[in-house]
Amino acid sequence: MTAPVLTPVRDSREGRDRLEIMTALVNSPSFDPVFRSEIVEIPPDHPVYRWVCLVTDCERPRAGRGDLCGAHETAWRQLRAERSRADFLRTADLVGHGEELRERLCRLCPERPSRQLTLKLCHHHQFSWYHYRDRHGDAADFDTWLAKQLPRPGYGRCKAVVCPDLAESPLGLCYRHHRRYLREGRPGGAVLPAQWGNRYERVGSPVPVSYDNESDFRWWCSRMAPVSRPGQINLRGLHPLLRAEIQWGLFVHARGSGRRWELTQIQSLADYCRDHGFHSLTDLAAGSVDPDEEGGRLTTVGREASYLARILIDLLTPLYVTPEQTREQGYLNTVHFGRRLNNRSPRIDLTSISQRWLRDLAWDHFAAILRSPSCPRSGHTFDGTRRACTELSAFLEIQAPGGGHDPRLLRPHHVHDFAADQRLRELDGLPSLGVKGLHGKPSIVTAYTRQMVFTRTRRILLEALESGEAERLGLDRGFVTAMPSPGRIITRTQTPFSDEVARALAAETNLQTLAACHDPADRGLRDAWETIIVTGRRCSEVIKLRLDCLGRYGGLPMLWHDQTKVGNYDAAIRIPEQLHQRLEARQRKTLALFATRHNRPPTPEERAHLPLFPSNQRNSDSRRPLSYQWFHRGFKAWINGLDIGRWVPHQARHSLATSLLRAGASLTHIRRYLGQVSERMAERYVHLAQSDLESVLQHVWVAGPGAANPGEILTDDLTPLNQEHAMAIAIDLGRRSTPAEGGFCTFQPVVDGGDCPWSLNCHSCDKFVLPGADLLYWRRKREPWRLLAEGAPDDATADYLHVYFEPTARAIDGLEKALAGLGLLDDALALDLRKPQDYFHRVWSTAFRAADLVDVGAEGESEYRNTYTPEDTDPEQDVA
Repeated sequence: MTAPVLTPVRDSREGRDRLEIMTALVNSPSFDPVFRSEIVEIPPDHPVYRWVCLVTDCERPRAGRGDLCGAHETAWRQLRAERSRADFLRTADLVGHGEELRERLCRLCPERPSRQLTLKLCHHHQFSWYHYRDRHGDAADFDTWLAKQLPRPGYGRCKAVVCPDLAESPLGLCYRHHRRYLREGRPGGAVLPAQWGNRYERVGSPVPVSYDNESDFRWWCSRMAPVSRPGQINLRGLHPLLRAEIQWGLFVHARGSGRRWELTQIQSLADYCRDHGFHSLTDLAAGSVDPDEEGGRLTTVGREASYLARILIDLLTPLYVTPEQTREQGYLNTVHFGRRLNNRSPRIDLTSISQRWLRDLAWDHFAAILRSPSCPRSGHTFDGTRRACTELSAFLEIQAPGGGHDPRLLRPHHVHDFAADQRLRELDGLPSLGVKGLHGKPSIVTAYTRQMVFTRTRRILLEALESGEAERLGLDRGFVTAMPSPGRIITRTQTPFSDEVARALAAETNLQTLAACHDPADRGLRDAWETIIVTGRRCSEVIKLRLDCLGRYGGLPMLWHDQTKVGNYDAAIRIPEQLHQRLEARQRKTLALFATRHNRPPTPEERAHLPLFPSNQRNSDSRRPLSYQWFHRGFKAWINGLDIGRWVPHQARHSLATSLLRAGASLTHIRRYLGQVSERMAERYVHLAQSDLESVLQHVWVAGPGAANPGEILTDDLTPLNQEHAMAIAIDLGRRSTPAEGGFCTFQPVVDGGDCPWSLNCHSCDKFVLPGADLLYWRRKREPWRLLAEGAPDDATADYLHVYFEPTARAIDGLEKALAGLGLLDDALALDLRKPQDYFHRVWSTAFRAADLVDVGAEGESEYRNTYTPEDTDPEQDVA
């Protein structure tokens, strides 16, 4: 499907309006005056368009796409095994000016160019000095000769229309255009008489020029491209609108930096547009509508120049067209809505949706998303909706009357047929009707794509029904409501690493292989992977770490990062000392890389924007971090080489979440540490096996029968906390308890190893608490008590026994209610252990949300309520 393009312009009202817009922008005070002239002179050390050699004090231009001139590039290849690049840049010997960078004037004739860079003399005075030197031999003195010379009048500017240089002879051409004129066979036959200098110029007579055809010579001068000079972009001879467009594009790109644009490619684009007589860059894009013409134009201009043209047109589109015009032309530009999707062009093409009414509904839906405050950062949502509409459009084009272009003719059975077609294609693995995959291959319909198509089309049609747009179009209500729901969507969460895989991924020899074989340039693949393992951060959060992401606070190493997915910026987590040292080494490498690229250390402002893992592509200012695609490509190749199955980096996050759970962390702690929006999201990362159930049950705590309020829940997540108890209950209960028969003792002298002053009478002690794993133990003890009371000889004894065991019964009831509120009661009853303490190891206890627990009806306050951590603390660091 051909991408939509801007319409070409000539000297119409539209073209004049565009010229007024561009002229106002170029003449605005904020516009960089460097780009305002017809001949743009770029400073040698420009941060984006740098063109001079990177070696200190070298004035030669860069060779090709490298950072060195040709001579220094050759020298560096010979010395790279002996010296570092930074040392070479500082100490390399200079090799002269090389090619002429700018036109130099004769030191005697201000209107003539110099032919000799050392003497700085024009053609006439150069040969005059040579004759003087030949006559006087060793006695010839240059200063003496120079004092006797007189300036000569010049020949004016070069007759090549776009050339700003001075002519070197009466023929009217500069030195380089004269050489080009001779190479091309002297069109028009323009020649000077023999010995014109001695016969005419010496005696002060005008020098005649003879032509075979003067009009051919003038035509050749009018079509000649400018002489290419380093650091110069010649925009002479371009239409004013086209010139302003290129100037504006240069300015905008320099302001946003990013990929380095080669000046030679920009000049090639300008020369191509001049040769073809274009009035605007949109003329170049308009030619691509015809496939036959597209190859000719874009191939002739070159791949790089064609890329620059597309970027410039994307910059111009929001200035030239309105959102309503893009709706008419069948595409959408995100810049109109103040949005830029990650790594995406601002243009979203909707021309694959052939029905105008359906395309307009999709356009309105996209516009609503882009205007909303919760607009996604990536293009996945837009891709899915466009695919859904394209699938429906292709089906209606074949099956519906009139190709589905008249919505008044559509009926519910068309939707039923569409749904059946999608399901059959899913079952048989058939390709889509209208969607192509990578490199034009047919996209296969799967359960995921079918569910996505149903969901997105249903959403758009229902929106049209609710807004009244469906009624305006005459779309049958039954057609809208007949679109099926996607049904049950099966989502499989990724599992944590198994023990064997985890050992393989953390083995030193394998990590060395990862760095040596899959990251030979040492961009930080191993460092990023170890950071992901230790911290459980998302891959994107790690590879986008800033250079100044490390620090010590109170002697503890901390890592600062941005959790952009949840809008949590400048979040800090504690990291191990070993990881801190590794990342410090990476900081030094990044600074050394910056010095190598720019031959200087970064300024404080530049340092604040440097990434810890800078990319080596499209990164002229070193602010671009490595891409996830680069990281995943190296990681996948490493995994394949280890022969341990298919694994992805994100599973390290699942592994850490499961480890935190086993260590006693609650979902609240895991959510806050991993940066999740809700605990429901955190549940996806928690993989609870039967072997872990016992440890979880141990974390349900209620007061024992000897407490003031038996059965009171001690792990209430909403219990307020005093300032002195800033640690989470998960940590306090773990440190302040020790296993006892049927529960835990929280009396600190006993926990610290002292003797119990109550002779181990735990069940009558108010320092005794009950864990959830001991539910069956206490249930079994309750049955003999009931039988004993029922078998009492009289009512008084029975009442006494009931009153005596009543606190224990209340504690057991409270424990059952707590487990029921968590949904763990059945699991606790299935855990048939005599003494769960025998299987219990000291773990970090946890807190639970009050919304997950039932009200146990306990009255009064318990001393253990002061062990919970309030919301303004961060116990995740200690849990980790």
